[in-house]
Amino acid sequence: MKVLFLSADGFEDLELIYPLHRIKEEGHEVYVASFQRGKITGKHGYSVNVDLAFDEVDPEEFDALVLPGGRAPEIVRLNEKAVSIVRKMFEDGKPVASICHGPQILISAGVLKGRKGTSVITIRDDLKNAGAEWVDEEVVVDGNWVSSRHPGDLYAWMREFVKLLK
Repeated sequence: MKVLFLSADGFEDLELIYPLHRIKEEGHEVYVASFQRGKITGKHGYSVNVDLAFDEVDPEEFDALVLPGGRAPEIVRLNEKAVSIVRKMFEDGKPVASICHGPQILISAGVLKGRKGTSVITIRDDLKNAGAEWVDEEVVVDGNWVSSRHPGDLYAWMREFVKLLK
């Protein structure tokens, strides 16, 4: 499977780097997309290579999507192409994993109405206002969407997401 990560500078390092390696460990291809090719750097100084600019991404070519948190989602959600990628993949029923602030992009994509999920508590009201049922649990699986709250939930988040990839 081909798994796409959408992020930007300011990502939460553990929330991008851990799933990137965990998904590779399962034998899947992983691609990171951002505003432009090159590198993006997390809040704690770790960098990852960007394989594709948002404008180069064809969501039809990918089987699953990961939306790490940190400060990156609030700027990624301003890019119309990124939001359209997320909307298309979510509505096509492809597995989508979000953690922490990652659901901010799902909110902008308008896909959370009637869905159940979680996030960092500081955006709880945003999810509720988008029509989602927010719960305070380490991991929530609602159909194709797997969500978690913060880095302390990484093990549960990837455990459930990897199940969807099989």
